[in-house]
Amino acid sequence: MKFFQTFVILALASSHAFASDPSPLQDFCVAVNDPNSAAFVNGKSCKDPKLLVMADDFVFTMFRNPGNTSNQLGSKITTAFVDQFPGLNTLGIAMARLDFAPYGLNPPHIHHRGTEMLVVVEGTLHVGFVASNQLNNTLFTKVLTKGDVFVFPQGLIHFQLNVGQTNALAFAFLSSQNPGLITIANSVFGAKPPINVDVLTKAFQVDNKLINYLQAQSWFDNH
Repeated sequence: MKFFQTFVILALASSHAFASDPSPLQDFCVAVNDPNSAAFVNGKSCKDPKLLVMADDFVFTMFRNPGNTSNQLGSKITTAFVDQFPGLNTLGIAMARLDFAPYGLNPPHIHHRGTEMLVVVEGTLHVGFVASNQLNNTLFTKVLTKGDVFVFPQGLIHFQLNVGQTNALAFAFLSSQNPGLITIANSVFGAKPPINVDVLTKAFQVDNKLINYLQAQSWFDNH
């Protein structure tokens, strides 16, 4: 009996561990910043679906215009995650528009809660992701052109670089309403308060002057 109980507990725990966003238990749950709301789903309260929800809650218009790529990275990522698009709440999906100037970069980053599928609409992108230590940190990379699709598995470091001489445009589809974002350089060298220099010098096997230099930089966020 104890074995059976343990098995059930482990099975239930595994089902939650392998799940992405929870399956919705209602037609929709348009997010609202109302701490007094009776319904609280996955970190977001819900509008009353019979009284407050309207068609505008299911429309996102921020993809109409190109993002401003006049920055040190030469890229701009416009996200339609649940924080920007409340109608996505509980639906387990999100999108992003990626604009690139010539040779613009979306630097190495992670979406720790969602897999990303990227489709190139204009231009030529060099893309790739790095497998985990278990798979010897193997790099998987391709050059994509208009109409090509590439998938970045959940939680793995990945990037996109415009290798063309013209602007590039892509759209990303993600398997979570809030896939999360960790930009590697920003997180490691731009942490507040900063990570102990001794930790980083040993981790990267460089001297502390280089670490001090990197921590002194202003790490730009292209989102």
